[in-house]
Amino acid sequence: MAIKISMPKLSDTMTEGHLVKWLKKEGDRVEASEIIAEAESDKATMELEAYDSGVLLKIIVPEGGKVPVGGTLAIIGEKGEDISPLLKSGPVVETLPSGDSPLIPDSLPTVPKAEAISADGLITSGTGRIKASPLARKLAAERGLDLRRIAGSGTAGRIIVRDINAAPAAAPAAVTAAVPSAVGQVVADREDRNLPLSTMRTAIAKRLTESKNTAPHFYLTMDIDMDQAVEFRTTLNTLQTEVKISYNDLIIKATARALTRHPMVNASFQEQSIFQHGRVDIGVAVAIEDGLITPVVRQADRKSILEISQEVRTLAEKSRTRKLLPDDYTGSTFTISNLGMYDITHFTAIINPPEAAILAVGSVRRIPVVRENQVVPGWRMQVTLSCDHRVVDGATGALFLQELKRLLENPVAMLL
Repeated sequence: MAIKISMPKLSDTMTEGHLVKWLKKEGDRVEASEIIAEAESDKATMELEAYDSGVLLKIIVPEGGKVPVGGTLAIIGEKGEDISPLLKSGPVVETLPSGDSPLIPDSLPTVPKAEAISADGLITSGTGRIKASPLARKLAAERGLDLRRIAGSGTAGRIIVRDINAAPAAAPAAVTAAVPSAVGQVVADREDRNLPLSTMRTAIAKRLTESKNTAPHFYLTMDIDMDQAVEFRTTLNTLQTEVKISYNDLIIKATARALTRHPMVNASFQEQSIFQHGRVDIGVAVAIEDGLITPVVRQADRKSILEISQEVRTLAEKSRTRKLLPDDYTGSTFTISNLGMYDITHFTAIINPPEAAILAVGSVRRIPVVRENQVVPGWRMQVTLSCDHRVVDGATGALFLQELKRLLENPVAMLL
């Protein structure tokens, strides 16, 4: 029986997907778990595997095409089967049961076939040819990985994205000293480039433009004395070596505690009401190669600083290696954007809809401060809260920042 292959929903913000490349053509035989296409969501590029076996009878969406979530990409069935009822059955958009999409990302396990391993550690197929998906080849080239040393877990031992992500990083190449150019040497003009928008960049542009145009932003900035936090962090890292606790970990914990005291900041605007979230799920903005993603620390108010630190590092690594699952980056109730590691002292952030506020964090810096009529060195940090005035008033935001300041200036209180 012929079935429709549909675009799965892979994040709560995804409304459409971009079909990057078909790896099969009409008339080809397709086996279950075989990669048949590459698609790009608003969060990442992924390889898609077929859920059922059959013949690729009809490709509906060509390469480069965009289709709404649930929209039909192609039809799989048996050779010679009449698919006209499916083509006439209405619009290409269809609703799929949760977790039952005919196309699944390559994060699910498959059973690889046996491969030969030579004495020098190179892995080859029986024919000696390296089988890898185009996206896997692209990522391997970007990371300097030798495909001959990577075992494939796809159909017939094919190397796919998850194999590249699981491979150890390549050893750094030898650095060759650059030869200084002669004084007065003429350098050719760089060519103009017109870069097409990726699906992720398109989604960022759409959502943040909508946020800026819809939510009336206002901004509150506060300086925080970080002397005690610096000492507290040093003590924690001395007492345990399991993970190196960062200032960002302390900020996440303090923010979560402050949100429980000021729930209106942990809220969302709805057309006829304001929705206060019962959970404190904090999104942590992480920069990746082609954009920005916000993995979520769930129920951060209930977790210890050590637990938060471990979770943030796991999520950051999964972000960089494109191993995040939808549950890792959807459903945040408040977001923190920290540019302190880039020596940024102050900035304002755009609210991540449908949240009511976002915290922009600057660097922890040592500056001259006045203490007991004496100028002494002190650690300071500046934070800026962007608020949706439909939900948060100035006094509400100020009280939230005061509580955040109290906790960071007396960090032992976060342990109580």
